Amino acid sequence: MRGLVSLILLLTVPTAAIGAAGSAVTYQVNGGSYEGYYVSPSKQAPLVLLIHDWDGLTDYEVKRADMLAVLGYAVFAADLFGAGIRPTEVTDKRQHTGELYKNREKLRALMQGALDAAKAKGANVANAVAGGYCFGGAAVLELARSGADLKGFATFHGGLKTPEGQSYANTRGKIVIMHGSADTAITMDDFAQLAKELEAAGVAHEMITYGGAQHAFTVFGEDRYQEIADKKSWKRFQEFLADELK
Repeated sequence: MRGLVSLILLLTVPTAAIGAAGSAVTYQVNGGSYEGYYVSPSKQAPLVLLIHDWDGLTDYEVKRADMLAVLGYAVFAADLFGAGIRPTEVTDKRQHTGELYKNREKLRALMQGALDAAKAKGANVANAVAGGYCFGGAAVLELARSGADLKGFATFHGGLKTPEGQSYANTRGKIVIMHGSADTAITMDDFAQLAKELEAAGVAHEMITYGGAQHAFTVFGEDRYQEIADKKSWKRFQEFLADELK
């Protein structure tokens, strides 16, 4: 279950396996209250800014954060919807993501606010990569286009279209796209168009497709979960982090 109850349990139970307990972090962005999740195995561990799917920050992102902490990374899982807002109905999910898609400045401010909150917790934001799933992947590309001073940006089955009037001219880090070629929500035409844009902008990038993988292929327990694509993309993400974060 990707629900609030599971999230609360994961936030409050120490993660002994990583030698550090993750915890909920309440922070403010432009007067709004948000609740992220932070875990770090050491003071100067490289940072991963993790951006959630369209159902908000749930136990899925917490689990991914803890998996990364085992590997030696600090992780700040951002909250882009607001404290306590974890939509479960499709209409609500579309509402919350749609509001941010229509207000790109707010979306950027929320991600910067998450980075600021991570820094306040002692995270090394000068040695950081952003990664995201589905809606979070689209948000990560928004962060890349904003010119954020991060070392890399990675997306798992994320939205790939560039809003009208935007470009990758200011992107400062390498981009890695991990995409299912059987994804009908985000098509291979979208994938190809992004490749053309990144090449034209001179952005260092790598774009990978996984045969037979549908949208949301990394989400444990879902009908569309594909273990092979999940394991391969997770391995590539680990390699990316090792290459970009020193």
